[in-house]
Amino acid sequence: MNPLDLHFVLGGARSGKSAYAERLASEARQPVTYIATARIGDDEFAARVALHRARRPADWTLVEAPVDLAQALNRADGPKRVILIDCLTLWLANLLCPPDSEAPQAGWQAALDRFVDALQHARAQVLIVSNEIGLGVVPMGKVTRLYVDELGRLNQRVAAICPAVTLMVAGIALVVKAPAPPFPDDLYRHN
Repeated sequence: MNPLDLHFVLGGARSGKSAYAERLASEARQPVTYIATARIGDDEFAARVALHRARRPADWTLVEAPVDLAQALNRADGPKRVILIDCLTLWLANLLCPPDSEAPQAGWQAALDRFVDALQHARAQVLIVSNEIGLGVVPMGKVTRLYVDELGRLNQRVAAICPAVTLMVAGIALVVKAPAPPFPDDLYRHN
């Protein structure tokens, strides 16, 4: 079995995480599927999404998956492909704070499990973007605490299975975890 080619890119708001992941996807020189998790709720957010769209190459396939991310990943998956998921932060918000309800979407924990399972079986190169929001104080509201706690747990699960993890700070990529270099076949042979 081939090793997983997963790269997790974390950072704060406006840290450069999406642009960095997009650059990695472009440099792979393979067909790219961009899985967008955002739901556009107002004009300001629509303008943010428009900026993301404008900088992506026209030949990238766009898949919108605000809720069923595992299914979108499974459908886009395949060898010699790149999948860029942007971002887990908004996807989890869609699950925990759906626009038509005050309660989390039924089965949200199972959706997280299905996504992590899909990642563990991916054959494509997968770039996953998420916010690192655990560097601040504990939020005061119950719903916000649930969100911060669950995003932190999800980020930990994804980071644990990704051979590469990068933290973006002020547009600078800091390597948190790098894949081990391959060993030559004869490294341990004795003459």
